[in-house]
Amino acid sequence: MERRTFLKISSGAAGAILVPVFGNAIAAEELMNPVAIAFKKSLADAAMNAATKAGASYCDVRIGRYLNQFITTRDLNVENIVNTESSGVGVRVIANGAYGFASTNDMSLDSIAAAARQAVAIARANSKLQSEPLRMAPVKGVGEVAWATPFTRDWRTVPIKDKADMLIAANKAGLDAGASFMTSTLFQVNQQKYFASTDGSYIDQDIHRLWAPLTATAVDKASNRFRTRDSLAAPAGMGYEYFDARPADKIKAAGGVATLYTKSYDIVEDARAAGRQAREKLGAKTVEPGKYDLVLSPEHLFLTIHESVGHPTELDRVLGYEANYAGTSFATLDKWRTKKFKFGADRVNFIADKNEPGSLGAVGYDDEGVPAKRWDIIKDGVLVNYQATRDQAHIIGEKESHGCSYADSWNSVQFQRMPNVSLAAGKELLTPDEMVKDVKKGIYILGRGSYSIDQQRYNFQFGGQLYFEIKNGKITGPLEDVAYQSNTQEFWNACGAICDQRDWRMGGSFFDGKGQPSQVSAVSHGSATTRFNGINVINTARKIG
Repeated sequence: MERRTFLKISSGAAGAILVPVFGNAIAAEELMNPVAIAFKKSLADAAMNAATKAGASYCDVRIGRYLNQFITTRDLNVENIVNTESSGVGVRVIANGAYGFASTNDMSLDSIAAAARQAVAIARANSKLQSEPLRMAPVKGVGEVAWATPFTRDWRTVPIKDKADMLIAANKAGLDAGASFMTSTLFQVNQQKYFASTDGSYIDQDIHRLWAPLTATAVDKASNRFRTRDSLAAPAGMGYEYFDARPADKIKAAGGVATLYTKSYDIVEDARAAGRQAREKLGAKTVEPGKYDLVLSPEHLFLTIHESVGHPTELDRVLGYEANYAGTSFATLDKWRTKKFKFGADRVNFIADKNEPGSLGAVGYDDEGVPAKRWDIIKDGVLVNYQATRDQAHIIGEKESHGCSYADSWNSVQFQRMPNVSLAAGKELLTPDEMVKDVKKGIYILGRGSYSIDQQRYNFQFGGQLYFEIKNGKITGPLEDVAYQSNTQEFWNACGAICDQRDWRMGGSFFDGKGQPSQVSAVSHGSATTRFNGINVINTARKIG
């Protein structure tokens, strides 16, 4: 029996988070057992033949093998090692102009055919309640093709001991540098996805992702106060070579206040800095509330992009389909139709891109068999497009899908999910240090922190990991208790400068939730360091009364 459980991941003194874990526990050696493409094709053909004979006008089949390996540590101890596998088949059909879906983990021809017939029966029942038939944008069949995440080192072949030793070494470095507690985790995912449809596509994909979050916690025993500093590295769509820690992939933050990472990650170095900076935060000056120019690093800005640009431009959210889970969107169709709605300043350009190398959202084809592509969402500050799937494209006058349909498992229905949505780099040469020189009163923010956003993705508040005061063009020292408040349109119209492509890099969300029943996806957001003028900053430590 397949199961969906939740792994409790410690997050130092800040508490814990629950991470979805799919499938059944297996031995690490079983991660390398492949499923033959010929076998998958035979299953897909059985499903499509059965669905067509039962009266379906369209059928797609997703055969999935989803592998996970999670390693969690605290201080100098390994707390948990989890290997899971989930395999099965999901069949989606259209009959009488309505969708039907059924799935099975019985990988036999008879069971697959039975699931297809069940999907058709469900579609017929659904059609009685549907006011108008589905309108699917056409997709040209691609025949038999394959796509795989580019990598040079398969995480599945790396001994678990080596991975655990790396995490423990990182924890030790953080403890030695001043942390009272250290936690680190290694998430590794391999999705082996086979898609086939009556459009004539047989697509085999091998997708790899990984993430190594860590948290350093420093405690002041005299006052019982504590501060934390999380990893400044991003999750990535690549192989284990991400941990090669190549010197060329390290960059210095403005003023040299931190080391940041691009295409590879030195987890021990970052953990050491995290332990030291968590301790330093205990003595940092508390911020004075007021208006500041904010200089936001990509390690921080990705989350603001995700919440205030990525989610509100999901077409299903705009249409109200997501109203019961995390809200709708202020970026409504009437605003888009004007062709002049100023989402942001003229220099603000947001691009959706499912092809970006190393990103979490990179695939060859989406879960409707649509080739991955790139398109504008915000152009010169104006809202010009959304994120749409095959059955949504006609609503916004598009002739084809954007290729952003996704399901997190073979037994989940695919639906619209966010592609990589990124802020284009500035066109003029500008470094973070040069940006800081132009700021008289500001704050430099790095890393992901707490956040809150309303049900229309409009009014929001964001914090970070590290804050540094800027006075008269110079970084003067660390700050604490910082959060900024704004609304999406006001914030992006306050964008005063964007560093050039040399500073552009990605952050990302490894477990992005959406839908009911809830599904998770992974998505990256790129940007260069960006300045926002006159943003309201509050002191999060102050209390009323």
